[in-house]
Amino acid sequence: MFRTQRNAQIHLLVGACALTLGSMLGLERWEWLALVLVIALVLAAEGLNTAIEAVVDLITTARHPLAKIAKDVAAGTVLICAITAVIVGCIVFLPHLLVGM
Repeated sequence: MFRTQRNAQIHLLVGACALTLGSMLGLERWEWLALVLVIALVLAAEGLNTAIEAVVDLITTARHPLAKIAKDVAAGTVLICAITAVIVGCIVFLPHLLVGM
């Protein structure tokens, strides 16, 4: 997945940056838990999206409304997970970053 899917590569890079920032800020245990869980959630959703797209492409190359629904729902799931990860990231990181302001 990480070799062929650009979005998966981006999510992996952002996750690695979040983990690096977390180590620099000295996160608490619950913050680490939240961070690792949402990173895993996004990567798992990306994996399922990739699998669903591959299966749909294997079954049909023709445009079909059900194929479009399957792909759109899978992509939408990744988007929901990514938005959730951003919200959790803000909850975790903003208090640490705004301390000196």
